[in-house]
Amino acid sequence: MEAGTRPLERLSRGRRPPPRIHSPLRRRRRRGGRSIAGRSSEVTKIDELFSLSGRVAVVTGASSGLGVEFAGALAGAGATVAVIARRRERLDAVCADLQERCGVKALAVAADLLVASEREAAFEQICAELGGIDVLVNNAGIAPTGRAEKQWPEQWQQTLDLNLTALFHCCLLAAASMRERGGGRIINVSSIFGHLGSSLFRVSSYAAAKGGVENLTRQLAVEWAGDGITVNAIAPAWFRSEMTEESLRKEGIAERMGAGCPMKRMGRAGELQSACLFLAAPASSYVTGAVIPVDGGYSAW
Repeated sequence: MEAGTRPLERLSRGRRPPPRIHSPLRRRRRRGGRSIAGRSSEVTKIDELFSLSGRVAVVTGASSGLGVEFAGALAGAGATVAVIARRRERLDAVCADLQERCGVKALAVAADLLVASEREAAFEQICAELGGIDVLVNNAGIAPTGRAEKQWPEQWQQTLDLNLTALFHCCLLAAASMRERGGGRIINVSSIFGHLGSSLFRVSSYAAAKGGVENLTRQLAVEWAGDGITVNAIAPAWFRSEMTEESLRKEGIAERMGAGCPMKRMGRAGELQSACLFLAAPASSYVTGAVIPVDGGYSAW
C-alpha cells in the first residue's frame, strides 16, 4: 500500500467520474417545478384549506341530532364554537364534550329562536364573549307531519316562523358581524323536500319553508358576494335524528326511506359533516349560492 493513501482513494485513481444521472426530479427542481420531496408542503396547504383555527362558528339547533354533528365538525377543524338551542343542560353537555374531544372553546347560549328578541340577545352575547362571528350554520327547525288541511294555520305558521323567518333573521344578525371581520360563511340546512315532493310523509309546511330556504340562500349569495360573505345550503335526505325518530318507529318506514334512493340506505352519522366543513372552510372560497344535496342520489332520479 502506498504511504499516505487510503484504500478507497487508491481504488478511485485513474477511473472516470461516475455518469451524471439525469433525473426528472432534478430537472423539475431546477426549473422550479414540484417534486415528490415537495409533497409535504402540499399536504400542509390542504390542511390549511380545511382549517378553521382562529374562526368563530355558530350552530343553531345544536342541543341534539345533526346540530351536534355540525358543531363537532367545526370544532374538530379548530373553530371556537357557540351552540344555540332552548335546552341549556343539553347545550352544556355538548360544550363539555367539544372541549374535551377537540380542545377548543365552546359557548352554550340558551335561546328560543321563535322569539326575535332572544335571537338578537343570543348573537349579541356571542359577539361580546367571542369577538365576532365567522361561520353560521342555520340548523334549527321543526318538521310537523299531517294532511295539508290540518296544518293550517297553527303548524303552518310555526314552521315558517322557525324554519324560514328565524333563519333569515339569524343570517342578518351574523352577516352584520361578518362584514366587520371582512367576510364569512353562512350554511343553511335545507332538505330534499325543499325541491322535491314526498310520497312517504305529508310535510306541506316543512316543504314550503325549505323551498324558501333554498331560494333565500341563492338571493343572499348574490346580494352579499361583495361583502365577502358566501351563502350556501345543504339538502340532506334521510338521516337518523331526534326529529326523524318518531317516524322511524313506524313499521317499514326505515326500509322505504332507504329504498327511495340509488344507494339503497339512509344517511349515516358523519356523512353530513364533510359538506358542512367544506362550506365553512377556506376551501369553498369560490362557492356561493349552491345547494348541495347529501342524499345518496335521491334527487338524481
